Formats: sequence, structure tokens, C-alpha cells
Amino acid sequence: MTKENSKETAALTHAKLLISPEMASFRLITTREREELMAQLDTPALLDALREQTQAVQQGDMKVAEAMLISQATALQSLFVKLTETGLKTGMLRQQETALRLALKAQSQCRATLETLSNIKNPPIVYAKQANVTTGPQQINNSVTVPPGDVDAGAPQKKTRKNKLKEIGHGQEQWLDAGTPGTTGSTHPRAKAMVAIDRPTNRGRKGQSGT
Repeated sequence: MTKENSKETAALTHAKLLISPEMASFRLITTREREELMAQLDTPALLDALREQTQAVQQGDMKVAEAMLISQATALQSLFVKLTETGLKTGMLRQQETALRLALKAQSQCRATLETLSNIKNPPIVYAKQANVTTGPQQINNSVTVPPGDVDAGAPQKKTRKNKLKEIGHGQEQWLDAGTPGTTGSTHPRAKAMVAIDRPTNRGRKGQSGT
């Protein structure tokens, strides 16, 4: 390996270390830590410990995460109690309101932390429901033909009944009768046959006189 390749490899390794999650945690941990603790801290050992935690979570071991959450919940509970005591002891309304508001925020964060821990220990079950979409055009199949090879032997068979129009012969037709049948009767007694009309025997054309 040449010197240029070794330099490029070292630069890439340094860049990966700088943007790694372990380095981000390391920077935050060492920023406000006590000087007596930092004097005894070994930087490579701390980075290795952070990498071990990451690998454990990737393999499904959530013991470290569970311990972290319960520790955070305990710390938030202590903060809630401390802020509540401070707010109740102060004599100024503005300071009391600020302290109690922060105390309630710490309580809310404590509850959320415990809820997260509970979800890790007992993951919630998600029930998926089938969506019933009724918008748009639809097609309804009244009968389905299933090939004999696709029918399960143990499944109950459903028979479909086709709708057929019942044909009725002309002699069997029934008509709705709106009233009672009327009786037959003779012709009116006063009606008489019309007499023959007396017409002239010689009918000439219009405008022409007869002899």
C-alpha cells in the first residue's frame, strides 16, 4: 500500500469516526462531565463501550435501553418533586408559576418515558381492518363458477340459484278485475230501426240541370 492510499484510508476512517453515533454521544458526555471523572476516563475505552451498546441493540438485546429508560424516568420523577417543592416554598407568584409549570413538564416526560419502556417490554398488537370502499363504479357477480379442481374437499359447497323468468301461457294469464262483472241485457226498447232516406234517383253534377 502506498503512502497516498494509507493517507486516504486514515482520512476516511477519521471521517467515519467523527460522524458516528458513538462519537456524538462521546462529545455530549464529555462536554459537561466533572473534571475528576474526565481525568480518569480513557477515550478509546468509552468509544468501545458505546459501540458494544449499539451492537447489542442491533442483535435484539434491549437490556441497556430498558435500564436507560427506567433511569431517566427515575431522574424525571426526582426533578418533578424538586421543582414542586421549590414552587410551593417560594413567596412570589411568578416564580411559583414557573416552577410548577416545569414540574408538570417533568412529570409528563416521566410518563412518556415509562410508556416507551412499556411498549418495549410488551409491544402493542395492531389489528388491521379491511377497508370497505363504496365509492366509484362497482361490479356485482351473482354467480361464480369454480372449476372442480379448485374446490376444497373439506369446505362447504354453496349452490347458486339462477333467477329465471316464469313463462305463463296465454290461457293462464290472469287480469286484474277492478269491479264486479256486469249482466248482459237486451237492446233499448224505445230504439227503432232507421227508415230509408228518400233520395232523388237522378243525381246530376254540380252546375248541371236535369231534364
